[in-house]
Amino acid sequence: MYRIVAKKVLAPTIKLFEVKAPKVAAKAQAGQFIILRVDEKGERIPLTIADFNREAGTITTIFQEVGYTTKQLGCLEEGDSILDFVGPLGKPTEIENYGRVVCVGGGVGIAPLYPITRALKEAGNEIISIIGARSKDLLILEEEMEAVSDKLLVATDDGSYGHKGFVTDLLKQVLDEQEVQHIWAIGPGIMMKVVSETTRPYKVPTIVSMNPIMVDGTGMCGACRVSVGDETKFACVDGPEFDGHLIDWDLALRRMNIYKDEEKRAEAAGSCGGGCGCH
Repeated sequence: MYRIVAKKVLAPTIKLFEVKAPKVAAKAQAGQFIILRVDEKGERIPLTIADFNREAGTITTIFQEVGYTTKQLGCLEEGDSILDFVGPLGKPTEIENYGRVVCVGGGVGIAPLYPITRALKEAGNEIISIIGARSKDLLILEEEMEAVSDKLLVATDDGSYGHKGFVTDLLKQVLDEQEVQHIWAIGPGIMMKVVSETTRPYKVPTIVSMNPIMVDGTGMCGACRVSVGDETKFACVDGPEFDGHLIDWDLALRRMNIYKDEEKRAEAAGSCGGGCGCH
């Protein structure tokens, strides 16, 4: 069992957990993820690693309550335990001194982007970070991202904070004004697709983090397959990071939505049993 040592509510439906997992924390690196199971009847879901503390033996993960399992998870409190917490999984980010790097985060994707941005900054890169959310109340980790960036730009869909519009609006402005050597983008699938389309004419290497449906996290089940160029890759072992210009985005987005109807039925029928009214 893995104990939740801290819980924070970052925004409506967005929760932060610090979980005691010394063996995972000892080896975790930027760009990796974990797979957890709330209880013995629960499904296995992947969550990205937002931070790690080797001395304390903790992993920080941030998630949004969007389906049955994440809502069940969100009902847990500090002191409660999670049955399974497996990781670190996936290949870590390739951290080098590239020069000027733009890090683009959307929604909860800002969470896994943070340790990557920090590591890139520590490697000597000049960091321009662009983060966005649907509205100001859903924007997370602004102070943390600002602390590891040379420049931070913010966008909200509704204009309640920062630029009114999308992160890609700000990204295009940056690309028009200065030379960029590398780009990382993490967020909803459609956001990463549009970022990749935006950067393609500029021929700037663009890395995205794919977090599709996963089951075992070892590449054996094949659920997380992604078409990259002319090859089939598995996000859990070959990724989660891939070249955004090579991904078959139409296929990837269809696969991300394949179980939406089942998720709705599970949410309608399920209950976390905690009396919290989340279902």
